[in-house]
Amino acid sequence: MSHRAGLGWRPLAAYGTLRAPLALVELPLFVLLPAFYSRSQGLDLALIGAVLFFTRLLDAVADPLIGTQLDRHRDRQDERRWIALALPVLAIGFAGMFLPPVTGNAAAAWLAFTSMVTYLAYSVVSIAYQAWGSGLGQTPSERARVTAMREGFGLAGVLAASALLAPEHARTLIVCFVLLSVLAWRMMRHAPAPHRPNGVGTAQAGVPPRSEGALASAWTAWREVLGNPLFRWLLAAFVLNGVATAIPATLVLFFTRDVLGADESQTAVLLVSYFLAGALGMPMWTRLARRFGLRNAWLLGMAFAVLAFMWALGLGRGDLLGFGMVCVLTGLALGSDLVMPPALLAALIADAGHAGRREGAYFGVWSLATKLNLALAAGLALPILAWMGYVPGRNGDTLALALTYAAVPSALKLAAGLIVLLAPLPESISRDPTPPEKAPA
Repeated sequence: MSHRAGLGWRPLAAYGTLRAPLALVELPLFVLLPAFYSRSQGLDLALIGAVLFFTRLLDAVADPLIGTQLDRHRDRQDERRWIALALPVLAIGFAGMFLPPVTGNAAAAWLAFTSMVTYLAYSVVSIAYQAWGSGLGQTPSERARVTAMREGFGLAGVLAASALLAPEHARTLIVCFVLLSVLAWRMMRHAPAPHRPNGVGTAQAGVPPRSEGALASAWTAWREVLGNPLFRWLLAAFVLNGVATAIPATLVLFFTRDVLGADESQTAVLLVSYFLAGALGMPMWTRLARRFGLRNAWLLGMAFAVLAFMWALGLGRGDLLGFGMVCVLTGLALGSDLVMPPALLAALIADAGHAGRREGAYFGVWSLATKLNLALAAGLALPILAWMGYVPGRNGDTLALALTYAAVPSALKLAAGLIVLLAPLPESISRDPTPPEKAPA
């Protein structure tokens, strides 16, 4: 299907649908899996943690190599072919994780094997999917619409997963993932193909031929990608802002229990309000991006989140309504974090002349950074809390928790905003071109 100057909501929805099943598996993989293997298989939490740490580490390191291989073989397989190959593997791996045929210590080996299969397949699908999306728009506002549609479906998947986040619902999650994946694949046949500059192919664009070794080819691509100074600016802001967003996600259950005194059902309602606000706010961010540009819309979202987190610092026991407002406001701000950075990256790739040849390498590094954000959030927040004397379950020493939950992310977001503000991004990356004025009659 040829690229069109305008992207209607139907072809965009056909593209964005796949994000729903991908998001559906994310929460179970990070939240449900430890509880499932602890309760159902009797594994020690320390053993589960060690297995998941090393499999996730190997997966994260593999992301840049996956991206460069996607670029390297683009002349034979476009992004949809990669998705078609990896999506069934992801379904098999996800089902295998929650349907272990063994128990006891053998289940740990099963967990390690199925985790690697699932994580790697997810990475292939995710990187190919984002690389495909980066070529769908040709203006900043179109790129914002593409990412908003994709991440809107993602938030819908997260909401569905949050309603099934219990070990007894594991089989239901598997069935839902398979059904959503089949529906998404059928829809994707009606999605637009990415725009490729005329004459750009692997041979003409300088992508190393396949006769070159995979690691040598990857090294060439990484040097070119990381040698792009604008990408380094954007990546630095993305990492700082990503850690700032991941810290509250890591600590929210502690905050609602020990600071607010909320029970599990109340916490679930608060989390749903957060994700629902994020989904409902997507159209607002596409309009703001079209009006003010991608950079300014992202800065506005960061400022919005900081103000909401500052409000959270004044909350205490029983302030559930106040925290509900914080969840709604930060949920709205989440839309900016989901839409603007990928749209800016897609514009940056096109501006650098790398469209059609390096998207996989860029999004491979981007995916690695995304996964490191989660690790850095836990590595920063939990030691800070311990150093400040916080002990989970004690109602008296919650100041440290409130400061780490709200003040530390605010400081990191302000630092990320400063980087975005100072980054020498051309206006063509952030704003739509101004239409020429009509000549007077």
